[in-house]
Amino acid sequence: MKAYYKSADRGFTLLQGDCIDVMSSFDFKFDMIFADPPYFLSNGGISVQNGKMVSVNKGDWDRSHGVDEDHAFNRTWLRLCREKLKSNGTIWVSGTYHNIFSIAKNLTELGYKILNCITWVKTNPPPNLSCRYFTHSAEYILWARKEAATPHFFNYELMKEINGGRQMRDVWILPAIAKWEKSCGKHPTQKPLSLLSRIILSSTHSGAWIFDPFAGSSTTGIASNLLGRRYLGVDMCKEYLDLSIRRKKEIENPVVRDELLSKLNRQSALYQDHLNDCMVEYESKLPF
Repeated sequence: MKAYYKSADRGFTLLQGDCIDVMSSFDFKFDMIFADPPYFLSNGGISVQNGKMVSVNKGDWDRSHGVDEDHAFNRTWLRLCREKLKSNGTIWVSGTYHNIFSIAKNLTELGYKILNCITWVKTNPPPNLSCRYFTHSAEYILWARKEAATPHFFNYELMKEINGGRQMRDVWILPAIAKWEKSCGKHPTQKPLSLLSRIILSSTHSGAWIFDPFAGSSTTGIASNLLGRRYLGVDMCKEYLDLSIRRKKEIENPVVRDELLSKLNRQSALYQDHLNDCMVEYESKLPF
């Protein structure tokens, strides 16, 4: 396929189109895949952003077509992703209860081995407007490897170091998207750099190839390049592909790049210290 965009350093490539069609048209194996697929949340509801009531509708791509059709869609793109992974490659898939159970079932049935279900606890979730149930403040990220019998890469020692010398757990306290991450424009489901950076550092070597079939604003690609990895992203929307290009060009400025890395380091340390304090307090109250 002809690339929509390819950076001069050849480490950031974008393709335009439906990910199912695009994945069927090339043959390349990646070290890691991160996928932020439709959560099927665009059902006419409302939420809060910056103190204002807003619609939760993201677009037709996020609209549910019924349980069976949604599940079949997840199966199709997950099957194609498996074909694009190296034998020791891993995939990370984000979601909420709306789609994560379908993802888990499909991963198992397609032959992946699920390694973890990460609970990403948001420090700044939107409030619950209905006051009829608990406030939604977490998302889930399934981590799975392609082959049950083929070892995967896990940067255990680095994760332990980041976690203050303690084994890192599967509950991550991290903020949602920060204002400074929107300098080039906004995407309705943009993931924070702190989340993608941890995922990439934990499961890839420097120089690895990383694929995102639902690229959006390419946070996966920005984190990949900041950390010395290479990236291929796919998205249908020209608006978001152009946003991705602006973000890539922004980090080509050494000053901006250094500022982003510095902010990530400070942010990670801040929330990891908070998590460590919570765990120490919790463990001090255990009866054994």
